[in-house]
Amino acid sequence: MSVGAPGGAQTPLPYWRLSGFYLFFFAALGALMPYWGPYLRAEGFSSAEIGQLLAILHATKIIAPNVWGALADRLDRRMAVVRAASVVAFLAFSAILIAETYGAVALVMALFGFFWNAALPQYEANTFNHLRGQEHRYGRIRLWGSVGFILSVMGIGEMLDRAGFDALPYVVLLIFGGLAISSLIAPEAGRAMRRADGDGFWETLRRPAVIGFFLACFLNQMGHGPFYGFFSIYLEDHGYSGGLIGALWAWGVVAEIVIFLVMHRLLPRFGARTLLTLALTLGGLRWLMVAAWVDSAWLVALSQTFHAASFGIYHAVAIDVVNRFFTGAAQGRGQALYSSLTFGAGVALGSLLSGMAWDLFGGQTFLAASAVAFLAAILAAWSLRGQRA
Repeated sequence: MSVGAPGGAQTPLPYWRLSGFYLFFFAALGALMPYWGPYLRAEGFSSAEIGQLLAILHATKIIAPNVWGALADRLDRRMAVVRAASVVAFLAFSAILIAETYGAVALVMALFGFFWNAALPQYEANTFNHLRGQEHRYGRIRLWGSVGFILSVMGIGEMLDRAGFDALPYVVLLIFGGLAISSLIAPEAGRAMRRADGDGFWETLRRPAVIGFFLACFLNQMGHGPFYGFFSIYLEDHGYSGGLIGALWAWGVVAEIVIFLVMHRLLPRFGARTLLTLALTLGGLRWLMVAAWVDSAWLVALSQTFHAASFGIYHAVAIDVVNRFFTGAAQGRGQALYSSLTFGAGVALGSLLSGMAWDLFGGQTFLAASAVAFLAAILAAWSLRGQRA
């Protein structure tokens, strides 16, 4: 299938209208993840306050996917939820232009995060409903999210070198406007067929292997907390320019793209247990390198290459495992729980703890992240023993 003719000879697919949302959603992520921490520091917030504010943003992922998922299931109109969430996220974030105190900024981040984080899980479900029978084409659509992230981190890094951090909220607001417009353009898919087979949600969740797997995923994302909150600050303190910081973030996403393009071959060949254990082990090595060799741009770039493992391989395998653990009517709640526990609770706790530790330990905080990742690898190897691709 050529990118130029995404629909091919198969069922017509609204390729570009679906891809646009991913472009803007992950462009917003590319603006916030690397630069929001330095922006908050430039606004006068302490390391502990930065950690708390970032934890608030990630904590909204604990509740939002479940609340909005239940509403979308009840209404049976996922894109209506996505559109409402995207528009309200844009309006809520605009209040950052007048928020000055810690409490006001915290309120803005809680509000826009609750709606922004509601949109993607429902949009993913809508995309897969469009792709019924053609699920292998998902990577070609999701790819534009990675493109948006790369364009955002590199462009904004160069812009901040020239204009300063005061310009960042306006750029993020512009991206959120594009997200709202793209949500209005993307079409609603037909209703997905429900399967009635498989274990119930609670019966599955009580299995030791499932508990161990979720704990491994939680720890992996907890280990990413210092990265999301303080990696850019760490590099900035060691003399890296905004442009180079953006390029390093972008390089990690390039590595992620390459992995996403070949995962359909790696997973059947090596299996979930081997790949997930390897991914989390390389994640531990990644944080060890960041702590030890920050003054070498080449070694930092090599550590960013491991983003292909600690996020790319990890996430692709985890989504597949959740789909196999939770089947039938439990599938949607299983995916929501995965999102809430990992990208929500895991990153929120990691951000909070790293904010508390940063002033005392600085970049050595990444050593703790490394230890957590290695522990996650051990849990993954144990919980997925006997699992086949």
